[in-house]
Amino acid sequence: MKHRIVMALVCLLPVLSMAQSVVVHEQVNFPEQIPAGGYSGITWLGEDRYAVVTDNAAHDGFFVFRIQIDSLGCIIDVSNEGFRGNDDKGHDNEGVAWCPARGTVFISGETDNQVRELTLEGKATGKTLRLPKWLTKGASAKYGLEALTYNAQTHRFWTVSESTLQGDGPQATPQNGAANRLRLMAFNDDLAHVGQYYYEMDKPESEYATRQYVMGVSALTALDDGSLLVLEREFYVAPSKIGSTVQCKIYRVTPQAKDQLNGKVSLNGRKPLEKQLVAEWSTAIGLLTYSLANYEGMCLGPRLEDGRQVIVLIADSQKQYAGVLADWFKTIVIE
Repeated sequence: MKHRIVMALVCLLPVLSMAQSVVVHEQVNFPEQIPAGGYSGITWLGEDRYAVVTDNAAHDGFFVFRIQIDSLGCIIDVSNEGFRGNDDKGHDNEGVAWCPARGTVFISGETDNQVRELTLEGKATGKTLRLPKWLTKGASAKYGLEALTYNAQTHRFWTVSESTLQGDGPQATPQNGAANRLRLMAFNDDLAHVGQYYYEMDKPESEYATRQYVMGVSALTALDDGSLLVLEREFYVAPSKIGSTVQCKIYRVTPQAKDQLNGKVSLNGRKPLEKQLVAEWSTAIGLLTYSLANYEGMCLGPRLEDGRQVIVLIADSQKQYAGVLADWFKTIVIE
């Protein structure tokens, strides 16, 4: 069951929710300072520094960006400190999470659906999250481990496959109108698997057949109170490109002991987590607009002076595809 808290749309000015508790700021980009990339994950390292992964890097590793945010939570500048990596080939890196206690970052890759630990210099430690074999085997290379987050207060890593695992049902398309059925996976500081929870996405809004369509959870952000922000993203590419859209929704869920699943049990007959809509917006390519932004990365940012929390998002432009897409950044401010 889901409860709508707020609906927010991208516009020329920040949008204040009806409850006046969520502000969705205008997206911005910095083409002269940020190289064209396929930015798919972001995590806050403290102060104004963030680790950012791209899904098309030749080698394993991450960028370090400096993102300056003003007193209202708006992004006013982004700069690139460079890439930190190793000699391993890129793993189609999709998610990244900073673990302060270990002083390392963890990166999820869709090539083999593993979550690896790297030092801040980009060197592999050889350690990984201990994922259940049925999870890595059931996740496809196209719709594998997209999202990753860690919270230092709850001492939990979280990851999830982008779309439905093999055996849990059909993956959502405009043709089948199915809702993706996902398993939120929790891990502790020892990198051991400690829980899983049933999450169900909204059904597709697009009704048109197309060769290029992506529907799934692209990012997670773990909050200090044990709840999770879940970014649902539906990306429809029109045949002529004009009319292409990306619909983004951020929901909040609070996994509890009573909701926990045991192993690879069937999801049939089970209730998914209740979810609350935090924010919703869409971007598009039109005759006069090129705002299309495929948001794939999301993380905690700083708190404002009044105590409100900044959420930072980054979009995957596929290296600024066809000179039309841009490497967009965006912030949302929540209570």
